[in-house]
Amino acid sequence: MKTLGVVGGIAPESTVDYYRRIIAQYRARTADGSYPPIVITSMDMQRMLGLIDARKFLELTEYLLNEIIRPANADADVGLLASNTPHLVFDAIRERSPIPLVSIVEATCDNAKSLGSVRIGLLGTASPCRHAFILKCLPGRESR
Repeated sequence: MKTLGVVGGIAPESTVDYYRRIIAQYRARTADGSYPPIVITSMDMQRMLGLIDARKFLELTEYLLNEIIRPANADADVGLLASNTPHLVFDAIRERSPIPLVSIVEATCDNAKSLGSVRIGLLGTASPCRHAFILKCLPGRESR
C-alpha cells in the first residue's frame, strides 16, 4: 500500500478536512477497519503568503519544494498540497519533486470536465483568486 504525504498547515482547516475525507473514502472502500498510511507535515502559512505578496515565486517554489521533501523523507510515495494557494507554482514544484504529486487543481478540473461543467467557481483566499491557474480547466478560458 502506498503512503500519502500531505503538506498541510497552509490552512489548518483544509488539512483537517483533507484528512477526514481521505480516511472516509478509504474506509468506504476497505471494510476491514484499517486506516491508510498518511504522513502529514505542517508548514508556515504566513511565510508562504509573504513570499506570494512579495511576488518572490522562485523563493516560494524552493520553500514549498522543501516542504514536499519532508514527507518524501518519511517514506511517502505520493504527495499533495492541501490548499489551492501553493498551486500558483505547482508545475515548478512537480518538476523537481522527489515523489509524484497530485494536483488538486487538475483533479478538480478533470472532475468538472467529466460533469460537463462550463463554469467553475473558486472559493479561497485572495492569493489564488487573483491568479488564473484554475482557468486552464476549461477550453477557451485560459486567458481570462
